Amino acid sequence: MNTLYYGDCLTIMREKMQPESVDLVYLDPPFNSKRDYNSIYKDHTGRPLPDQVEAYTDTWFLDNERMRAIKALPALLREHGVDGHSADFLAHFISGLTQVQPDMAAYLGYMTERLLWIKWTMKPTASIYLHCDPTASHYLKIVMDVVFGRKNFMNEVIWHYGKWTNAARHFQKNHDVLLAYAFRFGKHCFNKLHKQEESYHYEKGWHTNTIAGGISQLIVYDKVKATKKIESGIYDKIVYREGKTKAALPDVWDIPILNPMAKERLDYATQKPLALLNPIIRASSNEGDVVFDPFCGCATTIEAAEKLKRRWIGCDITIHAIRRVARRRLTERLHLQEGKDYRIDGVPKNWEGAQALWRQDPYQFQKWCVELVEGFVNVKKTADDGIDGRVYFDMPGEKVFQSMALEVKGGRTVGPSDVGYLNSVLQYENIQMAGLITLHAPGAQQARNFQRKMALAGDVAIGDRLYPRMQMLTVAEILAGAKFDMPSPAGRSGTGYERDLFTPAPGA
Repeated sequence: MNTLYYGDCLTIMREKMQPESVDLVYLDPPFNSKRDYNSIYKDHTGRPLPDQVEAYTDTWFLDNERMRAIKALPALLREHGVDGHSADFLAHFISGLTQVQPDMAAYLGYMTERLLWIKWTMKPTASIYLHCDPTASHYLKIVMDVVFGRKNFMNEVIWHYGKWTNAARHFQKNHDVLLAYAFRFGKHCFNKLHKQEESYHYEKGWHTNTIAGGISQLIVYDKVKATKKIESGIYDKIVYREGKTKAALPDVWDIPILNPMAKERLDYATQKPLALLNPIIRASSNEGDVVFDPFCGCATTIEAAEKLKRRWIGCDITIHAIRRVARRRLTERLHLQEGKDYRIDGVPKNWEGAQALWRQDPYQFQKWCVELVEGFVNVKKTADDGIDGRVYFDMPGEKVFQSMALEVKGGRTVGPSDVGYLNSVLQYENIQMAGLITLHAPGAQQARNFQRKMALAGDVAIGDRLYPRMQMLTVAEILAGAKFDMPSPAGRSGTGYERDLFTPAPGA
């Protein structure tokens, strides 16, 4: 069945997918662009977050876990069939970068590990399209040459789009890169596409514009004043004609980025247009084939695959993307029914599921808890280290958002020290409130002790209300609909896709 997986695609592939089960892979992973939450919040609200916030999934750090993964690359590469010389070259290349570009080394180590497992899922006839930009495309090309083999390189497709930011110190940056590889060149599926031409007949001449792979695009000219009548194909003094040539589709595609008023727009920060995915899926798969997107985000790949009658698998590491954006897109735009047309895997629906997630991956459990209460996760790789996330809210009279710090505890050992830690956070951090989320409910006496200690932190006045500065909720309470007593969280709403996480799925 078509499936949306919640979790790290590396874990999903290793534990839940089968080898040689995928016909086409498209992935739009983080670009190592260092875009942070401040820019996303500012895009949506016009105001940044507090200065101390640095977390965003597209910022990379060479921590101890990444270093261990990089040191393990030679063995991992050989385990996945990469020959010795190539494995040594790539491992030394990334290891060398740790000294001069540690953030890039961390990123490439992360990507190499996942690309090896992606290849493991692919059929011998499959292809992969890796979406990136000039930030790291030249580095990723080296990784792809080693993992998939230089002889299996198909194309470097350039997605050219219009964007105007009035660049003053360099040429305007108006393209992304798609690195296309076959699993086994010559055996791979490829359906030849043709470029399409749109012709406009003016009173004083013709103009022809080449369009990528049947992608519809309208260019408006001011040579004559005309009323557009697209349905009939006729303009005042302009004849609109359309046809396909026999020329193969080139490797430069002119496809507009999504404007804010586009019908398919979901206000998802990295959303790509359906017009970009259509030629990829049409060229490199057939009806009934399986399309896999390991970083599916707002599910553009999935919608394109569904409309082109392909089966699909999508993964994403944020519950916001899976349960809110992707799920609603499938339900409202494609009229698919969860449990009948597709399933969601990995999102706990009850306490037992939450406990299973904690046992399987404590860090993902923390992320899940933070996102359940509308928070954003701090970037770190350990299961229990400091503040696990923050919920941001508007505070009257402040130019930036304020926050509630969150600490998540999945183990049974939850004691006074945890409350004491949150109290110290309140004292020394620039936050207004603190919340503790526990998997296991404390005993009656322990709960009373917690409440007394939390009450000592006092209240905070926000608007015309007082809110407790320290609060605690259990996972069971959150799943039952309980929320922290605080102003409405900022940043997660406003997209039109803020359906309650606990609303039963259609048919569920």
